[in-house]
Amino acid sequence: MKRSASNTLAGSTLGERELRVMEILWRTPELDARAVVDRLTGRRPSLSTVQSTLERLHRKALVHRHKRGSAYRYTPAVSRSGLLARLMGDVIHLLHDGRMDTILSSFVSVAADMDERSLDNLELLIAERKRQQEEGRNV
Repeated sequence: MKRSASNTLAGSTLGERELRVMEILWRTPELDARAVVDRLTGRRPSLSTVQSTLERLHRKALVHRHKRGSAYRYTPAVSRSGLLARLMGDVIHLLHDGRMDTILSSFVSVAADMDERSLDNLELLIAERKRQQEEGRNV
């Protein structure tokens, strides 16, 4: 799915530029705004635009920051999978009709496009989650 810079993901206020900055920080944490600008590809926004983007990400609790010298340095506060889970939760919250079957059938539809290795990994994750729930009931 191609997104333009003006679009936001459904159910969130996370825009394309914010996602690009998060990608950079996941690859190379502990960067200041200038280093983020230097790593952006394509049409680069100004330093002040990137600083504003980082400030928004900080207010959304998606990045941590600490002062080093005269500049803030940023690290991701959420993993890629954690952000994906949050965004999926936003979409589910927006579109959920109150029935768990709707959500499960959507996951099955997505799983239909997965390769066998991914399906095996999904089965392992489900088994692990069931084990954790069972352990929680036995405590």
